[in-house]
Amino acid sequence: MLTATTELQAINIMLGTIGESPINSLDAGSAVADSAIARELLKEVSIQVQEEGWHFNTEKVFSLYPNINTGEIVVPVNCIQCDTVERDVTTDVSVRGNRLYNRTEHTYVFTKPVKVDMIILLEFEELPQAARHYITIRASRIFQRRVVGSQLLEGMTASDEAIARTSLKKLDSRTGDYNILTGSYSVMRTLNR
Repeated sequence: MLTATTELQAINIMLGTIGESPINSLDAGSAVADSAIARELLKEVSIQVQEEGWHFNTEKVFSLYPNINTGEIVVPVNCIQCDTVERDVTTDVSVRGNRLYNRTEHTYVFTKPVKVDMIILLEFEELPQAARHYITIRASRIFQRRVVGSQLLEGMTASDEAIARTSLKKLDSRTGDYNILTGSYSVMRTLNR
């Protein structure tokens, strides 16, 4: 039966690019240096890819509520980008540490909920298959370059990476329902005037 790529399969693909034997479990892999390096690199690349903000890891018009006692808003631990929704021109926020900072009022204290657009990090196995595949291929190329350094192997995986990224962009376009009016920041600014 075919299933989406698991974290274990991704690590074994990475190990395969340098000619290493696969591991049987993620726990067993921590004892093998190359598999431990591969696992950390897979996480690193996953974060890099998700930082771009895709349809699958973007929360739109999400309400964050201030703490009743302090008035501070603590952002979710997996939030890596956060900004007020485009319609709210009265509040300008940024994330500082794990709290939302009101740049307009120069304070961490909020008196009402704030609606934000957030980019969040998802665990590998919560990602759509196109993202898992792209992250795996990209991590494999970087892993091979760092561990072995073969120009020939890097060239082969670079072309695979480009194909995988194209598939991910197609998925994002299909699921994001983008169009010329809502998919462009400059057009949206003009329409919201």
